[in-house]
Amino acid sequence: MKIAVLASPADEPRVAAIPETVKKFTGLGADVAVEAGAGERAGISDSDYREAGATIGDRTSVLKGAGAILVVQGPDADEVSGMEKGALLIGALDPVNRGDAVKAYADAGLEALAMEWMPRITRAQSMDILSSQSNLAGYKAVVDAASAYGRAFPMMMTAAGTVSPAKCFVMGVGVAGLQAIATAKRLGAQVSATDVRSATKEQIKSLGAKPIFVESVEGIEGEGSGGYAGEMSDEYRKAQAELVSSHIAKQDIVITTALIPGRPAPRLISDEQLKTMRTGSVIVDLAAEAGGNVEGCVAGETVERHGVKIIGAVQLSRTLAGDASALFSRNLYNFLSAYWDEESKAPAWPEEDEILPAIRLTEDGKVVNERLTS
Repeated sequence: MKIAVLASPADEPRVAAIPETVKKFTGLGADVAVEAGAGERAGISDSDYREAGATIGDRTSVLKGAGAILVVQGPDADEVSGMEKGALLIGALDPVNRGDAVKAYADAGLEALAMEWMPRITRAQSMDILSSQSNLAGYKAVVDAASAYGRAFPMMMTAAGTVSPAKCFVMGVGVAGLQAIATAKRLGAQVSATDVRSATKEQIKSLGAKPIFVESVEGIEGEGSGGYAGEMSDEYRKAQAELVSSHIAKQDIVITTALIPGRPAPRLISDEQLKTMRTGSVIVDLAAEAGGNVEGCVAGETVERHGVKIIGAVQLSRTLAGDASALFSRNLYNFLSAYWDEESKAPAWPEEDEILPAIRLTEDGKVVNERLTS
């Protein structure tokens, strides 16, 4: 099989394969062709790819005869020309918001596989692009907060007196939240965290942070559906708002990460709660693109309300393009290699599988995913 690696659009510095995964694909017997300049913004030169065993060419030559096409962002509807009928299109395809593109994939006869819909099961952990990119986003959220905050994070004992450590509160303890906790601790902050899932208490403690939980009303036992939190009762939301109000007034840094798949981000911090925070405090809202956890948040901008800076974080993993590309490309390699047939030197899909129906958008000229057809 020939595997094509396409360059990303101007606003996307990540690339879907790195020399390491090119070597692994060629080791499986695949031919890898990379579009010229595809890795430049991630710090990877064309010569790096050549040394790994790839050929370099323009988009037309790269796509010719390709049985699999690796992308970070799905191509637009008018960009599918030149893609072979029956080819696999693999990457972050954003199917809910890009229906026209998904239809174009079907019309072109592509088998489109949306990696962001990877089920959160043990077998698929190494293929999960959302987790790998969220990990980096959680780290970068704290780094950005530290940059915007006008004081030091750790306690410092000096001859001129003591500098108190910053107090950091993480709301939502998924992949991004856990990394935010770990990063803030490494920087020397006093860290606390909360979540609606009771199972996360031990995870918070294991990282040396203080769990802040509603005790009077039952939350979600276990991990919630698919590893995500779900909707909470009105009684729980009221108790949580009261708890947050009393705690947030004492915080210097707040990182919010709460998302519910397919729904607007839950509102965690109101304007009234912002008023109680110290002047100069910083909030990084990782749910900004889904409407934000913080009232007044604007995606892609830093706004100030009541003396508090609110950073509407957007695709923070892009700002770490080299590492983000490495993790993303390993996710794609792990996926394809799990189904690789040594004899045909191509992936072979089993008749019954839990992963493929979840991520397959199009097949045989039709849109087939239940989430798009129901």
